Amino acid sequence: MASLEIRGASVCGCKGIRTCLTCEKTAGKLGLTANEIGKGSQGFTYNPLSKQAIRCVNGVQESFPFPGVFLWENFVTEEEERDLVSKMDKDIWRESQSGRTKQDFGPKVNFKKRRVRVGGFCGLPSISQKLVVRMNQEPLLNTFQPVEQCNLDYNPQRGSSIDPHLDDSWLWGERLVTINLLSDTILTMSLDEGCGQFDQRDVSVYVHLSRRSLVVLYGEARHQWKHGIHRKDIHNRRVCSTFRELSAEFLPGGEQADTGSQLLDIASTFHGVPL
Repeated sequence: MASLEIRGASVCGCKGIRTCLTCEKTAGKLGLTANEIGKGSQGFTYNPLSKQAIRCVNGVQESFPFPGVFLWENFVTEEEERDLVSKMDKDIWRESQSGRTKQDFGPKVNFKKRRVRVGGFCGLPSISQKLVVRMNQEPLLNTFQPVEQCNLDYNPQRGSSIDPHLDDSWLWGERLVTINLLSDTILTMSLDEGCGQFDQRDVSVYVHLSRRSLVVLYGEARHQWKHGIHRKDIHNRRVCSTFRELSAEFLPGGEQADTGSQLLDIASTFHGVPL
């Protein structure tokens, strides 16, 4: 694997309440992690066939509709998985929060000030071109044009996780697409204020992601439910690639359509290198 970018004495990018095993051991840092947030919540499991969130309590099944999740098993082959990860590992993995490392391909963005510029963005990586073509064969994704790709590396030795969060919706559009590589994991969807008849406490829905699968979040699952990966659900090295599209504001007819057009042109060259 390519070496990590090292800042300071330890390889750790945690800030604020974010922690990983490195800073917990070396600096004695304590804080809520994605492994702890959600304790005591009502846990349901997502069934992709019925598109329901289901659990069994005292022999009685409870469920509710859970729209906005699409799963594509075996999106890539074993050979493609090896090739993808091998090529990623030839580039530098940079430190990130909560024990993750990352590779970014996308524009420079200040979400607080709502500013976006090209920066050093020179396209999505060449290895992703055939993946995007394959995505477009699925009706749900036939108009999907990603302008950003983020590769994340999770490792149990670093205590990797990602806290429950909602992705930005000012710049990023309706569909979030992630390819899950090297190991199975669980994507935990959480709703702070409860859901329907289960509105007395926090509610969590566990979406099982198998190795080499693709998952799409859209609609309610994209905009209302937070998503995260608990530390306890990382058992082996996991690499994922998340692709994001532009929001309506950056598409034809939107206020920043010119900027969007420029980003789409750059992304589609597939000449990118990690920033």
